[in-house]
Amino acid sequence: MSKALRLSEKWFRRGLWLVAFVFASFLIGLGGAVVGDLPQVEQRYSLEDFIDKPAAAQARAAVKAGEQAEQAADTALEQARLKLQTAQANASAARETFDNWLATRHATGRADQDAELVARTKALDALKAAERSAQTQIEQLEQQALDARQSVQAAHQRLNALEETAQIGWTAEQRRQELRVFGYRLALTLPLLLVAGWLFVKKRKSTYWPFVWGFIYFALFAFFVELVPYLPSYGGYVRYVVGIVLTVLVGRYAILGLNRYLERQKQVEALPSAVRRDELPYDVALTRLAKNVCPGCERAVDLKNTEIDFCPHCGIGLFDHCKACQMRKSAFSKFCHGCGTAAQTDSESASSKAAAMAPSIPA
Repeated sequence: MSKALRLSEKWFRRGLWLVAFVFASFLIGLGGAVVGDLPQVEQRYSLEDFIDKPAAAQARAAVKAGEQAEQAADTALEQARLKLQTAQANASAARETFDNWLATRHATGRADQDAELVARTKALDALKAAERSAQTQIEQLEQQALDARQSVQAAHQRLNALEETAQIGWTAEQRRQELRVFGYRLALTLPLLLVAGWLFVKKRKSTYWPFVWGFIYFALFAFFVELVPYLPSYGGYVRYVVGIVLTVLVGRYAILGLNRYLERQKQVEALPSAVRRDELPYDVALTRLAKNVCPGCERAVDLKNTEIDFCPHCGIGLFDHCKACQMRKSAFSKFCHGCGTAAQTDSESASSKAAAMAPSIPA
């Protein structure tokens, strides 16, 4: 329709569309803030709210005690291993010394050294006993560390079992919360969408149409951007079903609208050409003529053909002649483009023809 508008009117309309978008942006910002705060009406739950607290506390205490025992055993084990290394070194040095002394004794064959042999043997046995004691202590500490690790592992298993059971309840509650929050969003956005639909049908061409369209854009954004992404999926079934339902509803509305339009066009095309031209808005007629379509039936017409004065599809008059200069002009023009004379309306034309055909009354 822009080609049929005045230049100032075009800019005014563009400015009003800008008002509509700005109005929609502020509404979208407000709606986004409200929708974003809706989850706060629900209590925030955590895994701890669904776990068996006494059993979990006992398992955690067992884990902590086991870890402390394991750490203590590891520390003591390091010390014991160091002692074992010292005992082994002492025993090895004593063994080497004893072997050297024993070889010397065998070489000399002195009987007065038998007492020293016994003493050296006892000292070597004592070192071996100390080494064995250190080894035994290491084995005990390793057993304690192993027991502590197994205790920690068993406590972890009990705690994991409790957490798995709690996870089921927590997940179920989260799903219920999501459904409730989605219900809040739906209760907020669905009425907006219904109001937007009513405004689109009834008020989209009213005086305050920028605010109407701004609200429509806001409602569409709130429904399809703020609501649809939070739609529960359940494996995709819900979203596919909702998509099918929306498609059917929109398709049904489109089909019924097309049928109503075709029926209305049939009724309009059955009216006389003069009546149809009078009822057709001026701007609409100019817009359709600019697109080389008939203003009455919207079918393509070769308007450049000077021999076509009527639509070959619906019969509405497209061109006539000026009553002053007889120049061929558009039947929808309000003034003759050749002489500027105001175009004669169809009702005036009919009245003048009737007056011309009426018999004169003698004086």
